[in-house]
Amino acid sequence: MTGPAAGSITRVVVAEDSLLVRQGIVHVLEDAGFAVVGEAGDVETLLELVRTTTPDVAIVDIRMPPTHSDEGIQALAAIRERHGSSVGVLVLSHHTEPAFALRLLEEGAAGTGYLLKDSVADVDDLADAVRRVARGGSVVDPAVVAPLVARRASKPDRLGELTEREREVLTLMAEGRSNQAIADRLFVTGKTIEAHIASIFSKLDLLPAPDDHRRVLAVLAFLES
Repeated sequence: MTGPAAGSITRVVVAEDSLLVRQGIVHVLEDAGFAVVGEAGDVETLLELVRTTTPDVAIVDIRMPPTHSDEGIQALAAIRERHGSSVGVLVLSHHTEPAFALRLLEEGAAGTGYLLKDSVADVDDLADAVRRVARGGSVVDPAVVAPLVARRASKPDRLGELTEREREVLTLMAEGRSNQAIADRLFVTGKTIEAHIASIFSKLDLLPAPDDHRRVLAVLAFLES
């Protein structure tokens, strides 16, 4: 997935059954400079919009009609089957549900994100997530990752062997951030982050891989296991 061409406007469709919430998301996106090319209140309409408009990103509520259970993940699977990773998918949820985040990422982490709806109120957070997904990156809301790290760190397992800094790096890795983004966040060099990650993989018996998305899946799977 290459994402939108440099200088082009990121095209987005929004699927949310609550009209008020949907209009709020659309307003935030348009104010941030995105082009909203379609809106849907159910999965069927969403999939038709994706087929006809081929957006860069589809923003999908995790619970929509008819069952209000996991329609967002079902939509992701359908979009991946029909469009591969050419269309990014950002799933929104009201609640912190790590199991859903893992299911979502198992469908393919490239161009995939899981964000809490509370984050939608922060224009910068939403815009950053949409752009990262559009470029083929992965995004997991920090509010989903942090409790997993804290819970596992309290147990006498390999995660307990990590230093405080390594846990910070692991948390940012699990959010889908690149090495450079982690370095910028922690005000250190890229080489320092590479060293921390090598140590993390060694302590967790996880082999490092050139695919950042696979490493996110590995880290999240370990945290949830």
